Amino acid sequence: MSLVHDLESVLLFVLIAAAVIVATRWLSRRTGLPSAALLTIIGIIYAYLPGQNIPLDPEVILTFVIPPLLYNAALDSSLIDIRRNMRTVISLSVLLVAVTALLVGVGFHLWVAGATLAAGVALGAAIAPPDPVAALAVGRRAGLPGNLITLIQGEGLLNDATALTILAVAVASVDGEGFSFPTAIGRFVISAAGGVVAGVVVAYAVRLLRHLRDDPISANAISLVTPFAAYLLAESVHVSGVLAVVIAGLIVGHDAPRHSSGASRLQTSAVWRLVDFVLEGFVFLLIGQQLPKVVDRLHVYETQTVVIAVAVSVGVALLLRPLWLVLTQLLPARMHSRLGGDGVRREDRALNRKEVVALSWAGTRGVISLAAVFTLHDNVPDRDLLQFCAFVVVLVTLLGQGLTFAPLVRRLGLRANKADLARERNEARSAAVRAAIDRLDEIQAAKHDHVEDRAIESMQKQLTVRLERYRRRLDLLEQAESDEMPTSPQYEAALAVRREVISAQREELLRWRDAGNLTDEGLRVLERELDHEERLAERS
Repeated sequence: MSLVHDLESVLLFVLIAAAVIVATRWLSRRTGLPSAALLTIIGIIYAYLPGQNIPLDPEVILTFVIPPLLYNAALDSSLIDIRRNMRTVISLSVLLVAVTALLVGVGFHLWVAGATLAAGVALGAAIAPPDPVAALAVGRRAGLPGNLITLIQGEGLLNDATALTILAVAVASVDGEGFSFPTAIGRFVISAAGGVVAGVVVAYAVRLLRHLRDDPISANAISLVTPFAAYLLAESVHVSGVLAVVIAGLIVGHDAPRHSSGASRLQTSAVWRLVDFVLEGFVFLLIGQQLPKVVDRLHVYETQTVVIAVAVSVGVALLLRPLWLVLTQLLPARMHSRLGGDGVRREDRALNRKEVVALSWAGTRGVISLAAVFTLHDNVPDRDLLQFCAFVVVLVTLLGQGLTFAPLVRRLGLRANKADLARERNEARSAAVRAAIDRLDEIQAAKHDHVEDRAIESMQKQLTVRLERYRRRLDLLEQAESDEMPTSPQYEAALAVRREVISAQREELLRWRDAGNLTDEGLRVLERELDHEERLAERS
């Protein structure tokens, strides 16, 4: 009976948490505040209310939560853009993480009584990687330029792997003969290289299953197990499982347009959005709930020791990132990443001051930091103090930077050039339609009968009308004098009419279903057709 009662309690908590996550998303959309910060605050409030808290199990987080979250982020990223910006991405996700870990370690060794270098490096590795979830959510809503979105995405994908690898090396040093830089570098290179190989192996194994991926259900099943397969393969040979997940996601996402059907991509994308939404929501609620437990274990430390440890951790986390960005922009032009944007493509240029400020403030820490520091076992010196420092860094950055990032972006005036983005998409649409017309000309030149003639003629008319619409839209975009989307009364009127026509069709289908002339299964099939047609109503 007690087991049934416990299961009911867990189910009740899950239902309440799901309701809170949905309500927080609604509040976030209405207020513009990042849901990650709001959920963390709610978790803290809940932690101090009567009742049972759910502990954050680091192994569960690292094995079952981090891989799917990173994999989905990798699927949505651009392998081409990340490769184009590789120098800056490596600078932020590898070098900056390593320097952060080292500086925190040295600071703990010099100023925190009794702390060891290895333990400090372990903490530094845990708090070094920013969690891009909150920054990307706010940045996209605020219209952050695409080049900065790419850098935040690329950094967020690779820095977790760097941090967890350094953490593993530091913990091994605690268990062994101390922290050795040559040994640490050697272990890091082996772990990272092995993770890349494991990710490539899994990605190409998924490619071999491309015939199964034409079926949406099979495609979903394969997609959902891929991050866990990559993680387990890498961890089984003691290399970076997180990096394996990221590499697999980047390659599979790059190949998806070529090796999966349209129906599979639509359904898989919807499933991953739901998984991402639920996992992120529960994780940030769990972050807030850990505060009382972490605070309760600090009574064995002197106040001065705690204050110095927190100052070192927060100081390095907040100050090193902007300093690093400023210094790296002073390097010779050939060493800068090809950032693109603002009409500049494939040219080496440094970030400007506004971009440096925005990237500096996009350093919010999150679940990976807490999950990493909670993996420290009992024989790590000052484990409780390290966990408290990591929690403070997460709260300061997640709440402080997370809640102020959108106002900062707006104040800086950084925003994507909407007219350029729309022009790029419409040029690509026009090129695709011209390719389709050329293919029809090839078909027409081949041997065919009268029925095929009529089908070809009908399709040519449809494509010609569509191409003319894109050309008119491009003409309007070319005449735009600002970065805002130009408006066209004819274009907006056409969209409005199209939406009204689709709405009328939906209402008629419902009347048929309600009158018993159409089954619910038939209704769902026809509604899906209208839903796809509605999505094709281009807005830009």
